[in-house]
Amino acid sequence: MKQVTIDPSFWELFPDAQVNILFANGINNHNADDNYDERKKLLAKATREADKFLTNETFRLNPVVDQWRQAFQQFKKKKGARSSIEALLKRANQGRKFEPIEPLVDVYNSISLSYGVPVGIEDRNKIAGDLHLGVAKGGEAFRPVGAEDDEPALEGEVIYYDDEGAVCRCLNWREAQRTMLTEDSQNVVAVMEAINSEQIERANEAMEELSKLINQYFGVNASQVYQLTKDQPIAEVPDNL
Repeated sequence: MKQVTIDPSFWELFPDAQVNILFANGINNHNADDNYDERKKLLAKATREADKFLTNETFRLNPVVDQWRQAFQQFKKKKGARSSIEALLKRANQGRKFEPIEPLVDVYNSISLSYGVPVGIEDRNKIAGDLHLGVAKGGEAFRPVGAEDDEPALEGEVIYYDDEGAVCRCLNWREAQRTMLTEDSQNVVAVMEAINSEQIERANEAMEELSKLINQYFGVNASQVYQLTKDQPIAEVPDNL
């Protein structure tokens, strides 16, 4: 994988959007006991911070939830598909606790909750060719995490994809087993979508904080944050990462 490209078809749907990209190498994602309690506290703090996005008693009317539901109405999707940030906020709204899973997943879930933004991270070593975000032609191969059968992308669906098929369906709704993070993932790409100016401001802060946490938890320096727009839709993996 040499670059991330946001296709023209995405900008036709969301001309004012911004997609933030971050690369990191040398991650040790094994679930070590030495920072388990620290990660548990990180998730608990993030869950409390998520309260600021849950000010309406009717969950779907909270702005973060409502904005992404409206965005998902702009393209073809599987019934029940929701933004990844909605799924996290729903758990927080129900008073459920987030237990540590694995270090990098815990870090990016904490960022999502704290800043009210969708975040996805994929294993770059498993990406076939380059990573794209765009509108599906339909039929792109996709096996979701935990599934045994292929569930191809729908025509008109917004997906992340590579040369072998879909990587994530409906933006960050559901990711493929093929490229998901595991304990052995070392070289990764983080993605974060924002579709209006208020979301963009939060996403910029969130990606900078993600970079700091990657350094704190894994002792590696991530790349610069690439802020992709319709005028600058490509982020290349730096050679000196």
